[in-house]
Amino acid sequence: MQRPDWAPEKIDIERPSVARMYDYYLGGSHNFAVDRSTAQVLIDAVPDAPLMAQANRAFLRRTVQYLVKAGIRQFLDIGSGIPTVGNVHEIAQQVTPEARVVYVDIDPVAVAHSRQILRGNDRATVIHEDLRRVDHILTHPDVRGLLDFDQPIAVLVVAVLHFIPDADDPAGLLRTIRRTLVRGSYLVLSQASDDGRTNTERRDAETVYQRTDNHLAPRGRTEIGKFFDGFDLVEPGLVWVPQWRSDCPEGAEHAERAAFLGGVGRLGD
Repeated sequence: MQRPDWAPEKIDIERPSVARMYDYYLGGSHNFAVDRSTAQVLIDAVPDAPLMAQANRAFLRRTVQYLVKAGIRQFLDIGSGIPTVGNVHEIAQQVTPEARVVYVDIDPVAVAHSRQILRGNDRATVIHEDLRRVDHILTHPDVRGLLDFDQPIAVLVVAVLHFIPDADDPAGLLRTIRRTLVRGSYLVLSQASDDGRTNTERRDAETVYQRTDNHLAPRGRTEIGKFFDGFDLVEPGLVWVPQWRSDCPEGAEHAERAAFLGGVGRLGD
């Protein structure tokens, strides 16, 4: 296929990307035919797949709004994905223009498109990095140049950890992040859960993502809850993402269909 002008030369446009598949679920335009066809296979097997992505996006919006009201002015969004309407900097800076945001993603398309959007915004930037190299993120000069780690920071890890297998020690990665944060910082996290899913749905989803560079590692509520070790969970705790401070009661009905559990933790004493 012809390479669009927004696609970096080094990327393989014949291999699906989880970031571009997620963009497709959200109705974005920065995806290729291989991403759409692979995403459609998952939708055929798990029809709620687009709903899952949309529920996560809404969860992200509500948590950022909550954090801004709580006084947070610094955000580190790891696994930020391809920008669509309602990015973290748009939500936060609309309320408080002094808010600072660093986006981090492993996908070159996500990074390239983010740079286009953020051009001229001196309070937001993006770096090309991998959560599994968390030390490189936390010491990156662009991160340290924009965020003050002597002040509270909200770290967002939304819809990412189900692509980090146990062998890469996701809990250890989060502990490393926690050790760099001061009291009053926050962790926002959501992850795909296999609670309530049939064996067929689990198997089909895992088969689809084996086509990508990021294999699926869904987890149960107990496992996900451990990722908040050291943080105090904000009410309502770890819940299906549509249930986290929903805008309306109807929006939280059949919340388990979203298949993602999420929560917000605050670093206390």
